[in-house]
Amino acid sequence: MATATLVKTDEEIQKDVLAELKWDARIQPNEIGVSVKDGIVTLTGWVDSYLKKWSAEDVAHRVDGVKGIANDIEVKLATERTDPDIAAAAVHALEWDAFVPSDKVQVTVSKGWVTLRGEVEWQYQREDAERVVRRLAGVKGVTNLITVKPRVTASELKKKIEDALVRNAEIDANKITVEVQGSKAILKGSVRAWAEREEAERVAWSAPGITEVENRITLEV
Repeated sequence: MATATLVKTDEEIQKDVLAELKWDARIQPNEIGVSVKDGIVTLTGWVDSYLKKWSAEDVAHRVDGVKGIANDIEVKLATERTDPDIAAAAVHALEWDAFVPSDKVQVTVSKGWVTLRGEVEWQYQREDAERVVRRLAGVKGVTNLITVKPRVTASELKKKIEDALVRNAEIDANKITVEVQGSKAILKGSVRAWAEREEAERVAWSAPGITEVENRITLEV
C-alpha cells in the first residue's frame, strides 16, 4: 500500500522558516518578515549587512516545503561606506584569500553594490571570491560575473574525473561513467548508497573548469 506524501501548508512553512531564522545565530529574527504563498517564501524587512540578507535566504532554503524565495530584504547601513573604500577592501580581501587568484578578478563598486568579473579555472574559486566580498562591511549586494574556463580540453577533463574516481576509496569507479560536454560533467551508472552517489558528484565538481554537474547515477536495488 502506497504511503501518502504529506504536503505542508503555507502556514506550516511560514512557522518553520521563522523558527529556523530564530535558530540561526547570524540573524536577528525580529529583523525579518516572512510570508508564504503556494510554497513561495517572501522575505522582507531590513538588515545592516548584505551577509545577513544572504544568510536569511540561505536559512529559508533549508526549510522543507519551500519551492522558491523572493528576497525583498533591504540593506541599510548604520554608517555608509564610500564606494572607493569598499572597492579597496574587496581587493585586499581577495588578495589575502589563498583560494582566489586575485590577479584574475576585477572589482567594480557602485552605490555599495559589488560586481566581480574575470576568469578562473575552478568553480570553487568563483564561489569563494563572492563569499569573501559578501562578508565585507558596507556591501549591499554582489553580482558575480566571473567565468570558469579550464586550460584543459573536454577529453582531458573526462580523464581527470575518471582518475579521481578511481583514486577515491569510497567509490566503485567501475560502475560509473563520465561524459563531459564543454564545462558540464554528466555522471551515469549505479552505486550502493546515497553517500557514494554524493561523493562521486563532489569529485566531479572538483575538476578544473567544471561549472555544472548532472548526476544521473542511480541506487542499486
